[in-house]
Amino acid sequence: MWQGGVRVVIPNGEGKILLVRQHHDGKDIWMAPGGAIEAGESSRDAAIREVLEETGLIIHVGRLLWHVEEISDERGQRFVNFFIGSIIGGKAELGEDPELGDNQVLDELEFFSRAEIADIAHIYPDYLRDEVWDELAAETGREVYRIR
Repeated sequence: MWQGGVRVVIPNGEGKILLVRQHHDGKDIWMAPGGAIEAGESSRDAAIREVLEETGLIIHVGRLLWHVEEISDERGQRFVNFFIGSIIGGKAELGEDPELGDNQVLDELEFFSRAEIADIAHIYPDYLRDEVWDELAAETGREVYRIR
C-alpha cells in the first residue's frame, strides 16, 4: 500500500527558502517542511497542516512542483508531493510533530539562499540545490532566485 507525504518549498521573497533540520540515522538532514498525509486528507490540506505544525506559518499552497515515488525493501512504497507555498500569516518558529510525542526529530528551521544550500552536506531532495531555483524564478518572476 502506498504511503503519501508532502513537502512545501516556501520562498521569502529575498532569494531564500525555508528549510527544517531533522536528525535521522545518525545525521542531520535539511529539507522543506512537511510530513505525512493523514487518512481522509488531501495533499494540499496536509501541506497546510504540516507547515503550521513544524514552522508556525500559515501558507497558501501553490502549484505542484514534483511528485516523487519510491519503492524500497526498507521503506515500502511511498510518494511525496512537493508544492510551492507562500506565507500568508504566522511567525516562523520551530514547531513539532504531534504524532511523535517525546521522540521529536525537528531540530532547527532557517531560510537559506542557493549559495548557502550548496554548502549543506545532507539535503532532501537534492533538487533543492539547483532545479528549484529556476522554478522559483519562473513562478515569482524574481531574478533574485537565480543568483548563485
